[in-house]
Amino acid sequence: MEILEKYPPMIEKRLDELMECIPVCAPEKICKEAMKYSLSAGGKRIRPALVCAFAEMAGGDLSAALDPACALEMIHTFSLIHDDMPCMDDDDFRRGRPSCHKKYGEAVALLAGDALECYAFEVIACAENLSHECRSSLIMTLAKAVGVSGMIGGQTIDIGNEGKGFSEDVLFRMYSMKTCALIRCACAMGCICGGRSDLVKKAEEYGEALGLAFQIVDDILDITSDTETLGKPTGSDREQDKATYPAVFGLEAAREKAAALTARAVQIAGEFPDNEPLISLTEKLLYRVK
Repeated sequence: MEILEKYPPMIEKRLDELMECIPVCAPEKICKEAMKYSLSAGGKRIRPALVCAFAEMAGGDLSAALDPACALEMIHTFSLIHDDMPCMDDDDFRRGRPSCHKKYGEAVALLAGDALECYAFEVIACAENLSHECRSSLIMTLAKAVGVSGMIGGQTIDIGNEGKGFSEDVLFRMYSMKTCALIRCACAMGCICGGRSDLVKKAEEYGEALGLAFQIVDDILDITSDTETLGKPTGSDREQDKATYPAVFGLEAAREKAAALTARAVQIAGEFPDNEPLISLTEKLLYRVK
């Protein structure tokens, strides 16, 4: 079964269960509603699915990987809430419906994103079907991927360089931090859940190649697709004069680079056991339309 068919239904179910575990009273209820609003907005669930896929490839128990996978999706959702806000990318729509700040206001959206970030680490810390050592390793891996040396640092580079020229090296450094960090983290977390820390480095190499290809395709779609298909505004990168691979090097060069990075990811994926679903996912993401 395909990775994005097998795991997302389990992930959705567990996300709902985890959100129901949050006890709130009337005053703070609106924050929980905003958290659920963004978390339940759909999406491909690529990152948590990769956690599950790598956990099973590593010989681990899928049930033990579900909570870490959901925690990673909470982090991803928090980043989307904040990215959409006026002080960042200023996007009014996400996944086909109003962004969190358009639905609940900027203050509640900010707090909802913060709350999801905090809850993600609580979920891992409370995962009783994982050892203390495993939980500690997962928390450290995720924290590094989120922080100033990872996703947040990459976003900082992005907003600090609007309207400026980028070399390929600097552009890829930003991509590696902003986008690849959570994808690398997903692959690594899966190996950790499966008790195969020896596979982490190779899994991260795969995640890096996949993440770079994914971001370049995302940038291409921002130019070539439409809002209805993507479920979010298109053309925003150009409007904000952001440096992207197609903007700097052209669409054809971007397509070639995405294909080369995908081929690299497929090559690495081939080194893992039971790799057919992983290879299939890698190739399909190159040709995605949203």
